[in-house]
Amino acid sequence: IRCWSNIPFITMPLSRAHGKSFAHRSELKHAKRIVVKLGSAVVTRGDECGLALGRLASIVEQVSMLQNQGREMMIVTSGAVAFGKQRLRHEILLSQSVRQALHSGQSQLKDMAIPVLEARACAAAGQSGLMALYEAMFTQYSICAAQILVTNLDFHDEQKRRNLNGTLHELLRMNIVPIINTNDAVVPPPEPNSDLQGVNVISVKDNDSLAARLAVEMKTDLLIVLSDVEGLFDSPPGSDDAKLIDIFYPGDQQSVTFGTKSRVGMGGMEAKVKAALWALQGGTSVVIANGTHPKISGHVITDIVEGKKVGTFFSEVKPAGPTVEQQAEMARAGGRTLAALQPEQRAEIIYRLADLLTDQREEILLANKKDLEEAENKGRLALPLLKRLSLSTSKLNSLAIGLRQIAASSQDSVGRVIRRTRIAKDLDLEQVTVPIGVLLVIFESRPDCLPQVSALAIASGNGLLLKGGKEAAHSNQILHHLTQEALSIHGVRDAVQLVNTREEVEDLCRLDKLIDLIIPRGSSQLVRNIQKAAKGIPVMGHSEGICHVYVDTDASVEKVTRIIRDSKCEYPAACNALETLLIHRDLLRTPLFDQIIDMLRVEQVKIHAGPKFASYLTFSPSEVKSLRIEYGDLECCIEVVDSVQEAVEHIHKYGSSHTDVIITENEKTAEFFLQHVDSACVFWNASTRFSDGYRFGLGAEVGISTSRIHARGPVGIEGLLTTKWLLRGDNHVVSDFSEHGSMKYLHESLPLPQRNAN
Repeated sequence: IRCWSNIPFITMPLSRAHGKSFAHRSELKHAKRIVVKLGSAVVTRGDECGLALGRLASIVEQVSMLQNQGREMMIVTSGAVAFGKQRLRHEILLSQSVRQALHSGQSQLKDMAIPVLEARACAAAGQSGLMALYEAMFTQYSICAAQILVTNLDFHDEQKRRNLNGTLHELLRMNIVPIINTNDAVVPPPEPNSDLQGVNVISVKDNDSLAARLAVEMKTDLLIVLSDVEGLFDSPPGSDDAKLIDIFYPGDQQSVTFGTKSRVGMGGMEAKVKAALWALQGGTSVVIANGTHPKISGHVITDIVEGKKVGTFFSEVKPAGPTVEQQAEMARAGGRTLAALQPEQRAEIIYRLADLLTDQREEILLANKKDLEEAENKGRLALPLLKRLSLSTSKLNSLAIGLRQIAASSQDSVGRVIRRTRIAKDLDLEQVTVPIGVLLVIFESRPDCLPQVSALAIASGNGLLLKGGKEAAHSNQILHHLTQEALSIHGVRDAVQLVNTREEVEDLCRLDKLIDLIIPRGSSQLVRNIQKAAKGIPVMGHSEGICHVYVDTDASVEKVTRIIRDSKCEYPAACNALETLLIHRDLLRTPLFDQIIDMLRVEQVKIHAGPKFASYLTFSPSEVKSLRIEYGDLECCIEVVDSVQEAVEHIHKYGSSHTDVIITENEKTAEFFLQHVDSACVFWNASTRFSDGYRFGLGAEVGISTSRIHARGPVGIEGLLTTKWLLRGDNHVVSDFSEHGSMKYLHESLPLPQRNAN
């Protein structure tokens, strides 16, 4: 057990055989020995005089945390020149001010010219201060640091190399963080040599090459190079078409155009890439990332070690298929082609997919059987999730029926005119429906979700990225293959993509330039995590399904138990299952109330008492810890209310705006409930389980949305469309409509074109 910031935690054993770099980002969490290289732009302030103290403190904190986890951390740092420049400028200004005061007899200072300061002198003046700063910062985390100064000549002398290697190993053995820098006070100018000709040859021209050399010499698992850019781009950062390269492979240099070097320091990005490739060749994994961005610098090092998609990762292993970024671009291009098809062609694709689901049922069920067997053997899925994972002939038949409904209803979805206005003579405006763009749908344990969502995306002309749970990998693979087979009949195979790479969900949620909408399908925890992780991308869905059924005093005895049983027991793991049962106070200790309790006991539903309900009972069930619980199982809460108004207030306070029901024969009370409950779905004398796209006649749904913008409730084709405006004119300009212009606005509503009756 180690301690960091006075918080004890268990260190994880970290070990691996050195000699081969990590193939994937997800493996970086196994890195034991790590070198962090801090570029000049990271360590220094924008004026290049002095250190960025807040940034440096954050880096020290992250390094300390990793060191206290049992890792062996080393830092290759710049900053001595900048720190020395600040000190020397201060000394020169102070000296000049004293001389001027003595000469003039007054203390008033005039403008004083600062001479150009020689870099070696600055380094000599700054080394001790820089090290003292590191020592003071690491002391806050009970970690000792040690300084090592090296030059290129030290690596050419075999004895010095062995001494350096031995010193570093001894420091690491004693849990000390070595802080290494080139001895810029005496370093000679770099000489031409055979750089990068082989694994054992690289000259120390700057701290990039120093870090690479040390990483290989010390058999380091990971080298993190922090600079002032996000990573490696395919063209100079800031240019119009520059794209961040997520993974860089040896041999990709030809596809990269390098820009100028950093604002400070010796090396530019080209030097970093050469050093990184040399280290990679020597068996050390490398990540180049931004250490200056205020939003990420506070956790950039720990994020890299955790395997998150930060900066550019250098790998020798190329994936078999496209990257997720390439898949998103393929989905966008395919989606645009899909949207340009005739409605009949999109419907034909969906009909074909429906036929494939029944024609290929044996292959689908065989793949699903593999998933079920693996899940049961590993014991990682609860019974409700196993039920969601399971496919059957009846499920596939229902899926096919739903897909045919979608196909039939999709004839007039994309390009439908919903408003026409005559702005002026020969100037007509139309508002038409268009696809949203590229959808990312993330789903757990539900392979039947894949064809449903694919059909809705096809019908609405959207490109689609699918990320399914690994527990349904075999099922998802064959269902996606069948989807692409159906798409191929009109040449739009790439419009629907299944993400099979090791992308973390959090990394997918950062692709804000490639994805237009995220739709999570799964547990409330999954939805909350995605809503938290999404950066600049809208998320459609609901984090919880806390559904209520209110039993009014005028409720029918015959209807109450049927509706409650169906709402709670038909599928308790569903998001539209009953979680809280509200009972009018006048129904307590009546035969109807007894029937409700008896039915729940027969169905083995565990009852939790709300605070008011518990107060009426001498011996009550366990009192709820919270009235905002989604049980997702054969459990529910019972609470008492005094009126329909109080029921509405309770739902607004503790509900999740999903689905809420009233059971009553009083039409006036029912209408009050329907109009005042502010949820996506509000029902009268019907089970909560009707809150479903298929049951609503939408064919299927991509999910149930509780948001108040765009789509709400079960989301079908309409919820996957947005609009654009088309203006058709004839040499019209705004100046013609000014006070003295020749034209006037008409703003006349025009009739809409007739919709396709079929």
